[in-house]
Amino acid sequence: MKALPLSKVYQLLEPGPVVLLTTAREGRPNVMAMSWHMMMEFEPPLVGCIVSNANHSFTALKKTGEAVIAIPPAEFAPKVVEIGNCSGRDLDKFTTLGLAMKPAKLVAAPLLPDCFANLECRVADARLVTRYGLFVLEVIQAWIDPARRASKTLHHRGFGTFAVDGDLIHLASGKP
Repeated sequence: MKALPLSKVYQLLEPGPVVLLTTAREGRPNVMAMSWHMMMEFEPPLVGCIVSNANHSFTALKKTGEAVIAIPPAEFAPKVVEIGNCSGRDLDKFTTLGLAMKPAKLVAAPLLPDCFANLECRVADARLVTRYGLFVLEVIQAWIDPARRASKTLHHRGFGTFAVDGDLIHLASGKP
């Protein structure tokens, strides 16, 4: 074994697929790439998300209490990187990057039709936002494109490195 710099620990524990978080504040939509999230409960579905107060999306999420988590397919990777490499503070990402959007049913934040799943969310718990940037979101409406349900997802490994989902394996389980 060899010592690993503590600044690289997160690369070992990245929690799941890169997602896109959309918000809308005062009629202006925004989108950010996010990989620091985790499932917290099955029903109702609760998702913990870390959004830094340095991100433009932080203020919109904190003020409106709602967002959409969109799950892009792996082939959307170049666009995901573009989204992550610029700030909505400086430009309209939808216009500049040519991103499609459509209205959500229950929240003001837009859905991303290029993603195979979209989760409309409301903030369920904000007690750890100030200290850690941790928002607990409740999924209140979920959308999936059945034709792309088996899409591979993109996983951030740090510093411009990504992994794509691999082969699925099925093992016997005592749970449904």
